[in-house]
Amino acid sequence: MHIDHIGIAVKDLETGIEAYEKLLNGKCYKRETVENQKVETAFFQTGESKVELLGATSPDSVIAKYLEKRGEGMHHVAFEVDDIHAELDRLRDEGFTVLSDEPSCGADNKLVAFIHPKDNCGVLVELCQTIG
Repeated sequence: MHIDHIGIAVKDLETGIEAYEKLLNGKCYKRETVENQKVETAFFQTGESKVELLGATSPDSVIAKYLEKRGEGMHHVAFEVDDIHAELDRLRDEGFTVLSDEPSCGADNKLVAFIHPKDNCGVLVELCQTIG
């Protein structure tokens, strides 16, 4: 398991991309809309990990609600795993609250599932596994 990316919620994706291109001294290498999560993403490579900017595509999306409640900032930490189903079973057995019964398709060609922040010292944790 390793950190795949840090997710950052932004009010305006274009403004966020401009800021992070300057901060990281590099271009956004990928943009993607994830319809089932009502989010548009932008990725930056930072060594072996990535930064993912998250912008809402609908006022009823999870990201829009997050921004309304907490404002811009770190949304989640994502850990890449080899077998997301086995890892979810292990974490459930350890008493963690998994926020969905099954992983779903996420950005960057990944299966994703989230662990409730109450179990992780206030941090939303995403597990991800590369598809294929």
